[in-house]
Amino acid sequence: MKQVAEILLSCCVAALLSGCEKAKQDMYDQPKYKPLSRSELFADGNSSRPLPQGSVPYSKGPFAGTSSGREGTDEVTRDIAAGTAQTNPYPVTMQLLLRGRQRYEIYCMPCHSAVGDGDGFIARRGFPHPPSYHDDRLRQAPDRHFFDVVTNGYGVMYPYADRVDAPDRWAIVAYIRALQLSQHADVSKLPADVLEHLKAANTGGAQ
Repeated sequence: MKQVAEILLSCCVAALLSGCEKAKQDMYDQPKYKPLSRSELFADGNSSRPLPQGSVPYSKGPFAGTSSGREGTDEVTRDIAAGTAQTNPYPVTMQLLLRGRQRYEIYCMPCHSAVGDGDGFIARRGFPHPPSYHDDRLRQAPDRHFFDVVTNGYGVMYPYADRVDAPDRWAIVAYIRALQLSQHADVSKLPADVLEHLKAANTGGAQ
């Protein structure tokens, strides 16, 4: 009797194991429709369904160029070009500066401060003070230096490549240059109306 029970138990275990193996294989060999194949599930007999109204095909990332994505490859090409540029590849417009200011205030200002002197609120609370953008060394540094620091980090500064797109990093660089210029502008190159305003302020004629 005991021998019969052992045989039955062995058969049950074998059946269970074979069922698990079949279920595992079914996960690899799932039933599916190939594109544009026939299907009786839909009235038009086509397994491929029309896209919802207003949807847009989109593809972005390192494999977008080799995928079937119909959009997104331009963004990849743009990011590659921005990432390899040695100087700011974008014209310095007010739109670029506003974008750079926005990104700067989010990611940079807590340590570097609103004016770029390295006295941000985080630094005031014990974090190491970053160097001032107004030091001669950084005023004379190439654009690529700032781009690389934002990309890879520097010292205790965290790298932001995974948080800030390459075009936005260049926008930040443009804004840093604007901060530097705000403290070291050549007076002789100022517009006439601004120059007149400064002269009036220096003589006490302006508020």
